[in-house]
Amino acid sequence: MHIQTILNRVQKHKGFVYGEAKLWKEKRETVLEVAIRPRKGRRAACSGCGRKAAGYDVLTPRRFEFIPFWGILVVFVYAMRRVQCPRCGVKVEQVPWAVGKSPTTWAYAWFLAGWAKRLAWSQVAEAFHTGWHTVASAVELAVAWGRAHMDLTGITALGVDEMAWGNGHTYATVVYQINEGCKRLLWVGEKRTVETFRGFFDWLGPERSALIQFVCSDMWKPYLAVIAERISQAIHILDRFHIMSHLSKAIDLVRASEAREMKRNGLEPVLTGSRWCLLKRVANLTVTQAAKLRDLLRYNLKTVRAYLLKEEFQQFWDYVSPHWAGQFLDHWCAVAMRSRIEPVKAVARMLRAHRPLILNWFRAKKEFSCGVVEGLNNKAKVTMRKSYGFRTFRITELALYHTLGRLPEPALTHEFY
Repeated sequence: MHIQTILNRVQKHKGFVYGEAKLWKEKRETVLEVAIRPRKGRRAACSGCGRKAAGYDVLTPRRFEFIPFWGILVVFVYAMRRVQCPRCGVKVEQVPWAVGKSPTTWAYAWFLAGWAKRLAWSQVAEAFHTGWHTVASAVELAVAWGRAHMDLTGITALGVDEMAWGNGHTYATVVYQINEGCKRLLWVGEKRTVETFRGFFDWLGPERSALIQFVCSDMWKPYLAVIAERISQAIHILDRFHIMSHLSKAIDLVRASEAREMKRNGLEPVLTGSRWCLLKRVANLTVTQAAKLRDLLRYNLKTVRAYLLKEEFQQFWDYVSPHWAGQFLDHWCAVAMRSRIEPVKAVARMLRAHRPLILNWFRAKKEFSCGVVEGLNNKAKVTMRKSYGFRTFRITELALYHTLGRLPEPALTHEFY
């Protein structure tokens, strides 16, 4: 069987034929060079408008990387024609195996993009004897095509969060679709400002924004302001994960402050080694931690009182009715304000300020939360960690869309494994 026969089976191009194939060495790599020529009498297509046009001249032959097989690099060689288009003027022809001036074939770009979902881009480049920038260009092509063809119907629930992506305190705003059966990254924006988040709704459009029924977020003020401005019809749910996180931080502050005070006064250091006993759920404690907690609860300490308030607040999530949940929240906040424990009082004031949004958890029948968002954020961190981070936001954005966007792919003539 001839090489040309194999190529016609896996990658046939209408109006073009495979010519002579040569096998030779190039920098210790085995290269299979396959010539391509146009069929006789077949006119070239204008790259501007796609219409057939009269020939103008022929350029120097160009090389296009194709998918390697048998450990051999495969290169197509073709002399591009220029056409005299009545509409666009003199243009280089449009070819079906590559886009624009890219030296990579369409099939090879999608092949590399597929592997870039599984491995770090540098590993993909090393495995297939190509450059990192070639892999990055392939991912960019896949993301651009997928974003242009993605289905935006049926988006009724959103999850909004921030995510650290670079060195220092550099954050990005990420917006996920969290509908049952379709959980994916919809949009990434640099920074976490009001202007950044407005950019998402500008991209989504007013008609689709009006269909949003539920949105989950934390208490970051720019997010709260834009949600109230752009999708006021949606039920805005403040996530329980972030609420309990604030309570845990308050307990940790109380514990650290009281431990220092006891050390200064020469008292027994009973709080030493108690951090995780106080922060973990009782069901998750080890045997040693459970014993330490039992001993700690015998003392009348601010830390113990703060811990008991946190454990009492867990009952809030068991309610079903927003009315009775609100009654419990009001009672708990009143008790917390009388506790004379400043970090806990700060949490109580925060809960009072956001009372309607917190109770939306029950109005939404507990169907939506940022638990899904946190899971997707973890996947995003894995994407960045396996490449040891990215230097620019543009590359970070491409990697996240590619991995978490569930982007569609074109139907290729052959699947390469």
